[in-house]
Amino acid sequence: MATQQKIQLAIMNAIHDLPVLVARDEGYFADEGLDIDFVTTPGMAQVTTAHTAGWDAIFDRPLDTVYNEGGIDQYRMCEWGIVKRAVECTNEGLRPRKIVALGAAMSSFAIVVAGDSEAYEPEQLKDQAIAVTPFNGSNFTTLKMMEGFLTPEHIKTVSAGSMPTRLEAVRKGEVAAASLMEPWISVAQKQGFRVLVESHSTRAEAAGDELDGPTLAAMFRAQGRAVEALKKDPSPYIKYLAAETGGLLEIEEFQTWRLLNAPPQPYTRERWDDTYQWMEKWDMVIPGATFEGVVDNRAWE
Repeated sequence: MATQQKIQLAIMNAIHDLPVLVARDEGYFADEGLDIDFVTTPGMAQVTTAHTAGWDAIFDRPLDTVYNEGGIDQYRMCEWGIVKRAVECTNEGLRPRKIVALGAAMSSFAIVVAGDSEAYEPEQLKDQAIAVTPFNGSNFTTLKMMEGFLTPEHIKTVSAGSMPTRLEAVRKGEVAAASLMEPWISVAQKQGFRVLVESHSTRAEAAGDELDGPTLAAMFRAQGRAVEALKKDPSPYIKYLAAETGGLLEIEEFQTWRLLNAPPQPYTRERWDDTYQWMEKWDMVIPGATFEGVVDNRAWE
């Protein structure tokens, strides 16, 4: 049976958290008997975001700070970002967290160039700056996409701020390309930018030890119901994505075909091995971590 404690659940970028928003709006969490406070933190997809993300001090970012201070119990972000944080938090002397599920949202990321760019295929970005958020989904997914076309020494990623800021950097010619997620892919295409390559990026779910297995299971069941609602008709919820653009995109202009969600599921040993070894190859996580030390599938026990 789920705990009766008040749960602090994070909401950041809508494309990552759409199943959570739907479960909240439709009462699916309440149906599970869960008492939840929804804690909103700035994300890189929001036009109002002012913070920047550098290549160091990832635990100083808004969501990480709130979690480390005890203001959030459970959150999700790109799978690789969760792995990095779950592995490295102890070394940093910070609040521990475990990977508790492979998450519901599979966000689409696209590498875009200006409409008049001379790059028409990923190979033509050799040694060219691609704007990303360091150690977050756009960074990892960009490497995943580009390593099929270029060797690592010719893939150049740089930090250029939020999604709207990096789109402006492409427009000004300050970078050759930018890695974007929705709703900014739709904005970019509306404004005449060109997509070179795109791929989905799966979320992972992280939680502190305070949330027990039955509570997490109830939360994930609610998200599973939300996934089914989104499959049937996502249109009532596109308002959350359009709102992040500050009026640059109307609801009907959002490309819903890019939405992809699935019920949360256990984080398997095979998944851990593949992901962790890939991150080690790119020197994006400290060595020595183990499945047993980082993953806890207690929601399914």
